[in-house]
Parts: sequence; C-alpha cells; structure tokens
Amino acid sequence: MTMMDFLRRSEGTWFSQRTVHHFDAVADESGESNLIVQVLEKDDPRVQAVCEQQAIEAQSALGGAAFSWRDNLDDEDERASRAAVLVDLPDAHNPRTGKLLRNQGYVEQMPVISRYFFAEDGVLTIDTEYTNNQGQERCWFVTDYFRVRIGTVRLMSGVNLISYSSERRCLTPEAILKLQQRAAEPA
Repeated sequence: MTMMDFLRRSEGTWFSQRTVHHFDAVADESGESNLIVQVLEKDDPRVQAVCEQQAIEAQSALGGAAFSWRDNLDDEDERASRAAVLVDLPDAHNPRTGKLLRNQGYVEQMPVISRYFFAEDGVLTIDTEYTNNQGQERCWFVTDYFRVRIGTVRLMSGVNLISYSSERRCLTPEAILKLQQRAAEPA
C-alpha cells in the first residue's frame, strides 16, 4: 500500500471513539468525535501552500489530505486547531515509505515533517519528532468500514500518553441506497 492509496481508502467521514491514558498527573480521558478526511490532488492549492511553508519543492508531492475533527457533524464550528493538511512525499525507491508534511502537528501546534512506512500487512506507522516530544501513530484497516489507530507521545522523561481509537465509516445516503439495492437483488 502507498500513502495515497491509504488516504483514498480513508476518504469520507468516520465516527471515532477514543481513549487516552496519561502517565502523569493528568486524568485519563475518553470521547467521541467525527473525523472528516478529504483527499487532495498534488495541484491543490493547500498542498502547494504546505510545501511552500516547509520549503519543499511542490513537484515532489503526490497529493495529500485535509483532516478535520468535530464533536458532532451538525456542529459547523471548524476551528483551525481541529484541522490539518498533510502532504505525501514518498521515497523514490520505495513508495511504501516516505515523509508527510503537515501544516500543524497533532501534539504541538507547529508545522512538522514525519516519516512513515507501511508494513507487509498494511499497518501504517508514522513517526514524528516535535520540539519537545516524539509521537508515533499506527493505523490499519480491519475492513473498509472499520479502522484502528494507536498513538504514543513521549517526552524526554519517557512515555507521556497512549491513545486508542476505533473508527467506523459513516455511510452516505447514496452508499446506503446501494447497499439496500444489493440486498434486494435475488441471490
């Protein structure tokens, strides 16, 4: 799998249930949100802007994705802190590895460059070095409609938190209609 394959498979809206375990004085937390993923082609102005922000030649990008998180899909509050654009820069000799440019990081709100690789079984691992932290996220599809993400954030003193998210794809009305039509077909 390549990053653009992964992003295209991720496109859409996901219902995410998350648990975060802190290894310091902060209380553990859990919650639900909606993750919205939109694939961006390489000529999208947002891809170009992230490349420019990171001083990277835009022609080396294959595309990317825009992400946003909402507590509720009816909530129209699109805060910048709950959104990000990432850009795929695959390695020339191995398209299963590469760099991700991101206009702002998840752990620290700053532009960041991560390294990624796909294992033989399709599990994606993303490693990110921030100014004061290190982050690692692993993500994989159980089915086309269900995926899992696990993340760790480490400070110099050790692991600070671990997160687990299970994500279910939200079906569009068109997809539901297609499923209904398929179910009504004679076997």
